[in-house]
Amino acid sequence: MDTLHINDSINTQDKTRLQGTIVAAYGKRFQVELTDSKARISCVTRGKKTDLACGDLVTIQLTDKHEGVIETILPRKTLLYRSNAFKSKMLASNVTQIIIVLATQPSFYEALLNHCLIAAEAASIKALVVLNKCDLADNDDAKQKLALYTGLGYPVLALSAKEDISSLRPYLQGEASILVGQSGMGKSTIINALLPNEDVRTREVSLVLDSGKHTTTAAHLYHLDEHSQLIDSPGLQEFGLHHLSTDELEHAFIEFRAFLGKCRFNNCKHLQEPDCAIKNAVNSGEITPERLAIYKILRTEISTSS
Repeated sequence: MDTLHINDSINTQDKTRLQGTIVAAYGKRFQVELTDSKARISCVTRGKKTDLACGDLVTIQLTDKHEGVIETILPRKTLLYRSNAFKSKMLASNVTQIIIVLATQPSFYEALLNHCLIAAEAASIKALVVLNKCDLADNDDAKQKLALYTGLGYPVLALSAKEDISSLRPYLQGEASILVGQSGMGKSTIINALLPNEDVRTREVSLVLDSGKHTTTAAHLYHLDEHSQLIDSPGLQEFGLHHLSTDELEHAFIEFRAFLGKCRFNNCKHLQEPDCAIKNAVNSGEITPERLAIYKILRTEISTSS
């Protein structure tokens, strides 16, 4: 979408702050859509402050008809971000739903799916799993992998964005959603199908490397209608969770919750301790060994980095 221009009647010498929403984040520069006029202003921050995300509500001060400085961030309802042992990366704020886009081809990383679901639970954001490219013949393996998550209660939607996007639309109504996933899963194709006038770039998948090529390099917010927004995020290869505490981590595994606090030891880590309620639940089939294995890996990573 082309940047809209401020109406010439706006006095750039007026120091009154204007309110808007960050609709694109390009590193240290942000595009802010003004609440009143819907004009879009290219903004920077004061000093080295860059802890802003697409979806943030902010106040700005104009420095020119088309440029401004972000002055304040209004309180966030939610914040989705990822982190490793060294740094964190904000993905979006004020979203109500994370849509994790997978595909039958190229093969998706199940670990990445789990990390995204855990991040969503920790941020109190509901999750939807979309399996794209279901028009391709060989999709049984992908569907079988996702049966585990359907069993956990996560909605899983199978579709082919190039053929028919209509089944996704009801999930988007009235929500502020963000699309996340590996490159090549079809996020840009989904945006193109929902908003054909936006003309989001897509590229062919590299079959040799069995991975997608990066197409989106910045997060962008699109208006689906007056009450529904959709943020497209850059392709991910990993989703670190080092910002979570160990308590937050175990609570983010939704199937663990019924058993938390029922171990023999109050400080049970659910690793090797005797009479662990989580391990007993695995033995009884109430928790899958795969999810416990993922928990153990993440627990060790978080404990090592803290």
